[in-house]
This record gives sequence, C-alpha cells and structure tokens, in this order.
Amino acid sequence: MQYENIHHLVERYLSVSFIVMRKAAALVKYELDEDMTNDQYYLLRYIKKKAKCTSTELASLFGVNKSAITAMTNRLVKKGLIQRTRDQNDRRVVYLTLTERGNEWIMETEEKIHKLVESFISKFSEEEIETFIQTYEKLARILQEMEGAS
Repeated sequence: MQYENIHHLVERYLSVSFIVMRKAAALVKYELDEDMTNDQYYLLRYIKKKAKCTSTELASLFGVNKSAITAMTNRLVKKGLIQRTRDQNDRRVVYLTLTERGNEWIMETEEKIHKLVESFISKFSEEEIETFIQTYEKLARILQEMEGAS
C-alpha cells in the first residue's frame, strides 16, 4: 500500500473511531442509572457472562491496575450489585459475583442497551452488519494479540 494512501486511511480511521466511540459511550451512558459509569456497566456485564471472576482477571481485561478495579468493585459492593466470595480451597482467591439485585439491574439495563443498539444497527442490511461485526471482531483479535506481544 502506498504511504499516501495508508496515511489517508489512518486519518479516516482515527476520525471515525473518535466519533463512534464518543457517541456510542454517550448513548450507553444515557441508558445507565445516573450514578453508574460505562466501565461499571461493562464490568457487571462481564461478571454476568462469566458467572464469577477475580479482580486480577478484570484488571487484565480492562487494561488497568488492580487498585483501579478494587476501587470500582468497592463502589459496586456498596451499591449491592456484586459480592466477594473467597475460594474454599484457596482463601487468597476472591471471586466477584453478581448479587440478585446486580443480576436484575444488568438484565434490565441489557434490555435497554439492546434496544439502543438495535435502533441504529437495523439501519444496515444483514450483510453489512455481518461484515462489520466480522471486521470489528478481527480488529479486536489484532489488538489483543498486539497487547499480548508487548
């Protein structure tokens, strides 16, 4: 690929990425409770998907240090959305799980977020959606591989 062409494509990617990420984050935030952050939502969503996880796992996933995850999980424990449980075989391991309230909150919120995403994704053909998601998944894999290599 010619340098001029790749430079133009990089500029287009950076411009569109900025707009999409900012707008999407703002739309998601609008659907959340006033005192919830997008990161808290994605953390709860991950715990729901996994059933249980550790702070170390979350720190790796979010690309932050463990103290940042501890601060976030402390707030979610205080809100009654998650709980900490020690592993019975290794008391040093602490699992994070959703409480009943947390499970209800994430299910209600997921419904709102799904309707939101459906409202704009339905403006594309099924083929466009599938191609976009496959491309986005490939980008995610490449970024994860790059992170693993560093």
